[in-house]
Amino acid sequence: MNNEPGYNAAIKGDAGKSLAGSTLGFFFGFASVALFGITVGFFRESMDLTPFLVGLLVAIPNLTGSLMRIPFGAWVDTNGGRKPFLILLFLSLTGLVFLLFISIFYYDSGTLNRSHYPILLIAGALSGCGIATFSVGIGQVSYWFPQKKQGMALGTYAGLGNIAPGLFSWILPLTVVAWGISGTYAAWVVILILGIVLYAFYGNPAPFFQFIKQGITREKAAEAARKMDQELFPKGNAIQSLVRAGKYWQTWALVGIYFVTFGGFLALTGWFPTYWQEFHGTSLATAGILTGTYSVLASIIRILGGRFSDKFGGEKTLSLSLGVMLAGAILLAKGGSFYPAFIGLLLMALGMGVGNAAVFKLVPQEVKDAVGGAAGWVGGLGALGGFVIPPVMGAIVEAQGNPGYANGFLVFVSLSSLGVIISLFFVWRQLAGAIAKKLDKFAIDLRTGAILSGVLSLFAFLILFNSENYHLVGNQQGYSPVQPIAFSHRVHAGDNLIPCLYCHSVVEKSSTAGFPSANVCMNCHSQIKNESE
Repeated sequence: MNNEPGYNAAIKGDAGKSLAGSTLGFFFGFASVALFGITVGFFRESMDLTPFLVGLLVAIPNLTGSLMRIPFGAWVDTNGGRKPFLILLFLSLTGLVFLLFISIFYYDSGTLNRSHYPILLIAGALSGCGIATFSVGIGQVSYWFPQKKQGMALGTYAGLGNIAPGLFSWILPLTVVAWGISGTYAAWVVILILGIVLYAFYGNPAPFFQFIKQGITREKAAEAARKMDQELFPKGNAIQSLVRAGKYWQTWALVGIYFVTFGGFLALTGWFPTYWQEFHGTSLATAGILTGTYSVLASIIRILGGRFSDKFGGEKTLSLSLGVMLAGAILLAKGGSFYPAFIGLLLMALGMGVGNAAVFKLVPQEVKDAVGGAAGWVGGLGALGGFVIPPVMGAIVEAQGNPGYANGFLVFVSLSSLGVIISLFFVWRQLAGAIAKKLDKFAIDLRTGAILSGVLSLFAFLILFNSENYHLVGNQQGYSPVQPIAFSHRVHAGDNLIPCLYCHSVVEKSSTAGFPSANVCMNCHSQIKNESE
């Protein structure tokens, strides 16, 4: 095979196939979150867990899913993403197999108790590694697509991938009833194996990384990849990418916002089943449907959020989405009846979905030379909200009792408000940059400006000190033109009291007093001095 730069036949896959493979891999890897959140309710009854321990168990997959995003996301800048993606999927599969054995040998036998809690935490932590595929896919997809299409591509990847928890939240209550806990976990093991196979078949790294693997130098690989529309290229290895991305303040601002939008999304995906059952008294099936509605809506709207970000800019889209999320959090915090809470759920889903897309529109835009590192920091530390928030909400419930389920959403009210403030800074910065670009179009260079300034200063000097010869048009003060004939205002206007307007009849309509015509003079002089002509 010809390995010369630009020889496209040497490249496996294309942008569309890689997007499909990454999306499928993330979709199946993320499914464990929904499974764990639903089945925790059964484990709680068997193990007699407190609300805080339930919150911690719900959150544990999000902990590893968040922290593993940082190194694995940065690793994309070294190899393009395929190897770290597959490793994370296999770790998630190990966790699901572990949970399958726990359900068969302990839960089904009725011997599951609180002493097995650490084992469940370990199994949940392993299964959560599938969530970490997100940051790997972000980097992999970003390198395949040009920047003008990244909002659409990343929105599609994250949006369709994020559907998994919601979709399976609808299905899981039915499978649990039909197959039991162990049967459901067995089915999920098979599903994840299918996802691994699909990703392995379609998920190829961008052309630059494939050329590098073929032994081509970085310079020639980049040259060939540019001919295939690749625009972004890494600088350095994974550690260097993380360090470089960490030097951008934009990275940390986006981490904070993503902690609210996606970290909050993960938190509520696991928390909502408990919330709807305990606070509103719904059945498990209804709680699953409501959680699924929230998750699917947030995921689908993320696809549109990517398009909105491409069209209107990630900054404005992000600010608006956080405002919507804040409104939803306020409704849920007010408690009350079912329907206001449901409206709050919908608003939270809309705000989080669009906000998640806007954040990752800004990542490759703001940190162009370390996309993998930035995606690792933002995706990892941001998603950590999925681990931090549920135990906090569980602690509020434990302290306040049933009202704590509503008051727990004050956490989201506070976080959303802070996110709005940060996003408005991005908007202000974008507007300032746009204004500066417009001003640059009309800027005068320094030498031209100096010459023009000197000419104007000289002109002003001559007028100031020789005003008789340099009269300004429209300014008649102190102006005494040479009279065509010997004429005395003192005699005419003073001694004879002739009104000024008699001779200067145009003064009220003109910028000058004007000279009277001879006829005006002769009107008087023909009577006063007969010898006048």
